[in-house]
Amino acid sequence: MKKSDIIALFDTLRKANPHPKSDLNYQNPFQLLVAVVLSAQATDVGVNKATPALFAAAPDPQSMVLLGEEGIREHIRTIGLFNNKAKHLFALSGKLLEKHNAEVPATRQELEALPGVGHKTASVVLNIAFGEPTLAVDTHVRRVANRLGLVKEKDPEKIEKLLVKKIPPPYLQHAHHWLILLGRYTCTARSPKCTLCAVIQWCPFKQKTTKVST
Repeated sequence: MKKSDIIALFDTLRKANPHPKSDLNYQNPFQLLVAVVLSAQATDVGVNKATPALFAAAPDPQSMVLLGEEGIREHIRTIGLFNNKAKHLFALSGKLLEKHNAEVPATRQELEALPGVGHKTASVVLNIAFGEPTLAVDTHVRRVANRLGLVKEKDPEKIEKLLVKKIPPPYLQHAHHWLILLGRYTCTARSPKCTLCAVIQWCPFKQKTTKVST
């Protein structure tokens, strides 16, 4: 895709949604971190159903540690991989107390050193909580970026590096949100709603749907 087309595409996305937000519910960086850890191989809808009670019982690292691994587990049983996630939340909360004065660190190295926090989770937290122009690549971003012709890659880290190079700096802050939301609600894996897509004129995807979406 030509640079001028990339600019036009992201400018269109920005005009349609100038201040995109995560679908996850949270009140502070710690709760965001917890919600993102829980969202791995789970839906944001499912996470949002579980976190109100969890955050009421444990809104900060101290109370999460006091809740204990078993207590955390009871609150997140409806979420996939809840046993491992309970271990991670208990351990990362303890690490925040031990190493970071109960605050979520603002560097990738420190975030990825926390139990259960990988590259993508760190990217999301850095972007949303600290305003870093990171680009977390999930299944939606991978699908949309390939369909739009921004990349021809399957590996998330390679996609991330290519997108960071290709997307102009003024759009990087919110780029991953625009792509995620486009993939989640319009450019879906099956039966994409192409007739509702705001950026269809730049899309070379051959299996476009022509049926009018509702």
